[in-house]
Amino acid sequence: MSEDVHQRAERLIAANRVEGLSASDREWLNLHLENCSRCAKRADSTEQALRSLRSVSVRVGPGLIRATRLRVHARALELHERRTQMTMLWVSCALSWILGALSAPFVWRVFAWLGVHYKLPAIAWQLGFALWWALPAAAVAVVLVMRRAQTEGGGQSMDSLR
Repeated sequence: MSEDVHQRAERLIAANRVEGLSASDREWLNLHLENCSRCAKRADSTEQALRSLRSVSVRVGPGLIRATRLRVHARALELHERRTQMTMLWVSCALSWILGALSAPFVWRVFAWLGVHYKLPAIAWQLGFALWWALPAAAVAVVLVMRRAQTEGGGQSMDSLR
């Protein structure tokens, strides 16, 4: 048998314990294990290792338990706060878009009047109108980019608990 078949079997043996397998992958693996003693031994040794790990008891001090609970609680609060902030951001975006759409004809007239009153080229006041329309979206984009950069920064707020 090719080495790729055995590698696939090893990958499926591991995946079976972590995320589960589809019916077709499980069927293929079972058939392969019936015909390949090397992979069957690998599956048995994996099962024995997992049973051994489950039987190991680890004593943890109360200080570590308290610290872990504190960090999990702090992280849960942080995630809840972020979710609330993002909900508020989306609600304000929706309101901004609705109000922008409803007021666009009036704002267009104001920009046209300003263009005529100050003798501006049509492209200048039309560009001003476009910028007025795009400014809220640009502000939201900046906020989202900053938030993503903060999130990808590696959870700095959790480091402050150490």
